[in-house]
Amino acid sequence: MNPIKNILLVDDDPVEYMKVSRAFKKLAIPNTLIHKSDGLEAKKYLEETVELPGVILLDLNMPNMNGFEFLTFIKADDRLKVIPIVVLTTSNNEKDKIESYKKSVAGYMVKPIRLEEYEKVIETIKNYWSTSKLGHE
Repeated sequence: MNPIKNILLVDDDPVEYMKVSRAFKKLAIPNTLIHKSDGLEAKKYLEETVELPGVILLDLNMPNMNGFEFLTFIKADDRLKVIPIVVLTTSNNEKDKIESYKKSVAGYMVKPIRLEEYEKVIETIKNYWSTSKLGHE
């Protein structure tokens, strides 16, 4: 991942934020991880920030504004719709996967329970973005 670009994590669970943070440290990902607890917080952040994140990691099940509502907001904004989004959620529901891809997400990953498996998921995301050069503009 591009060390200049921030990574935005949108997830209401502080334990999940801790897991992602630990995985970033263990994998020596130099990107700054910015955490917002729901879609409304993330929406406000994106509307106010000058520097857009290189990638958004998005949970689906959140209060106030869920992941699908957030995706609808992002994809309606020409400035924001180019940001790659990876859904990182507990939902293994096929309908959620299909709906996410209909909203043009770059990937869909189910959150593992064990920290070691979580690190593998984050490493997969890191390797994909490092190879594809997305988020490097």
